[in-house]
Amino acid sequence: MNTFKVGLVGARGYTGAELIRLFAAHPRFELAFVTSRELDGQRVAEHNDGFAGELRYCNPAHEELPTLGADAVVLALPNGKAGAIVQAFDAAGVDPVIVDLSADHRFDDAWYYGLPELTRTRYAGQRRISNPGCYATAMQLAIAPMLGALDGPVQCFGVSGYSGAGTTPSDKNDVELLRDNLMPYALTGHVHEREVSRQLDHPVEFMPHVAPHFRGITLTANLHLTRAFTREGVLARYRDRYADEPLVRVQDEAPWVSRIAGRHHVEIGGFTLSGDGRRLVVVATEDNLLKGAATQALQNLDMAFGLDEFLGVPL
Repeated sequence: MNTFKVGLVGARGYTGAELIRLFAAHPRFELAFVTSRELDGQRVAEHNDGFAGELRYCNPAHEELPTLGADAVVLALPNGKAGAIVQAFDAAGVDPVIVDLSADHRFDDAWYYGLPELTRTRYAGQRRISNPGCYATAMQLAIAPMLGALDGPVQCFGVSGYSGAGTTPSDKNDVELLRDNLMPYALTGHVHEREVSRQLDHPVEFMPHVAPHFRGITLTANLHLTRAFTREGVLARYRDRYADEPLVRVQDEAPWVSRIAGRHHVEIGGFTLSGDGRRLVVVATEDNLLKGAATQALQNLDMAFGLDEFLGVPL
């Protein structure tokens, strides 16, 4: 079988490490290069369990990246850093598949927005793919089955482990500050609020928080409805929508974030209706580093190369 070479830009972060593990186990993808300024010259295997070989981190200039021979490039960088790299490939006339994990291209209609469970029918061979945000993935999957029956904005209360804040030191990943604490931030206008409102074409109000645990998101969505529903009707709607989706699991009880850590799917449950049946509360959990980032990037790469979408995803 032919293999495809993948370059990973920004491999030192938490998501980069998850991608390295996924690529190491994938039967058709092979890492061509991994970049890290801090780890330049060190063996990738020294920093990543499950990865074998002599591949070393490198720190090339942007204009060098198109010369490294990758069929696909994953950009695992902070917001605001992807554009210069994309420009380097454009200037060199080199056109690999590019998957951007940042928010830089999520509002660009020229890029495919890759939340496969909701958007795979829009994929038509685009070579520029924008990976959804972690919270945005959970929000959209929690809300989508009720589109067409929503009355007014949906309110979403989110709590993430501190890995969502990345590796650059800040209050949101300071373990001492987070101890016995819940830290609210960006309570209006968060990028994921705008992202989800745009993708669902429905207003969403999002209130994110950071908790002391390392990984995993709990997302509680409050949906006002245009008509009364029964709980059985709601459950049937969600189960029908995700019946053929191995990475979305609908359950009766509310999911626990401790049970989603290290898993590649989203769990949706805890369906609770008000007495009049016109207000629904739904809970979704996901691992922010996996289905919220690395696993979803792998789904998108599989699709881009005509492979089974779930190849290399531990189901």
